[in-house]
Amino acid sequence: MCSIPIFQRNPWVRSSLFSPPESTDTHDVKQGSVIRIAAVGDLHCSFISPEFLRSVCHEMKEKADVVVLCGDLTHRGDPEEANTLSECLENFSCPVPGVLGNHDHEQGKADIIRQVFEEAGIIILDGTSHRVNGIDCIGVKGFGGGFGNEASQPWGEAIMKEFVQETQQEARNFEAALRQSKNTHRVAILHYAPIRETVEGEAKEIIPFFGSSMLEEVLMRYPVNVVFHGHAHHGKMEGRISNHIPVWNAAMPLLHRTNPAMLPFFVHTLKLATPIDFHET
Repeated sequence: MCSIPIFQRNPWVRSSLFSPPESTDTHDVKQGSVIRIAAVGDLHCSFISPEFLRSVCHEMKEKADVVVLCGDLTHRGDPEEANTLSECLENFSCPVPGVLGNHDHEQGKADIIRQVFEEAGIIILDGTSHRVNGIDCIGVKGFGGGFGNEASQPWGEAIMKEFVQETQQEARNFEAALRQSKNTHRVAILHYAPIRETVEGEAKEIIPFFGSSMLEEVLMRYPVNVVFHGHAHHGKMEGRISNHIPVWNAAMPLLHRTNPAMLPFFVHTLKLATPIDFHET
C-alpha cells in the first residue's frame, strides 16, 4: 500500500488560482463566472488504499465544478480496480471527464475498464470532446517519443517506426477532436506530457517515454485554455507551451511530494470571461 496519509481537511489547492464562484450550481455556470476544475492523475487504484481515494474524491466533489482525471486510474489494468475507483466516484454532482493511461492498458483490458467507468458516469475521452458546464473537454492518452530535437523519428527498424507512428496517431486523434470543437473555452486532458518542462526531474534516460512534442504542435495550432496531464511522478507541476498555454502535471505522487500535508489534487480556476484566441499559427 502507498504510504500517503489520509488527511481530513485542506485539499491541494493552488491558492493563487483558487477563487470560488458566486454560484456553485455545476449545471448552470453563467458566462462571466468561473469554473473550478479539480485535477488529479495516477491514482493507481489498488496500490493506493480505497479509504484514501474516497477521501480525495469526497474533497474534490466539494471543491470543484468539474473533476478531471489524467490517466493511470488503475495500477495493473485490472477491471476490478476500475470497479473500486468507480465506487469512490459514484454519485458525483459534477461532471468527471478523463483519459486512460499506460497502466490502464497493462492487461489489454482497456475497453472493459472504459466501460466500467462509463457505467459509473465517468466520461472517458479518447480523441474525443465532451461539453461540460459550458467548456469543451478534449482528451487523448497520448504517447511517448521525446521532445524537440531529441524526439524519435520514424526511420530505421520497423519496431521504431511503429513506436513513432503510435505517437503520430495519438496526435492526429487529438487534433481531430480539437478541430471539431468551436467552443471559446476548451480544456485539454492528457496522460502523456506535451512539453518537456513538466517532466523535468525524471531520469534523463527515460524522459522520452513521458510524452511528445507532437502533442504540443497540435496545441500550437488549436489552442486551449489549460492543459492537464499525469504520468511523470517525479516531474514538475507547472509549465507552459510555447504559446503560453498553462500546463499542469497532476500526477498524484508529485502533488503529494510537493505538499505532503494536503490531499493530492489541485484546483484550477478557469475564468469564462477570457475566451481562447482562435488564431491558428
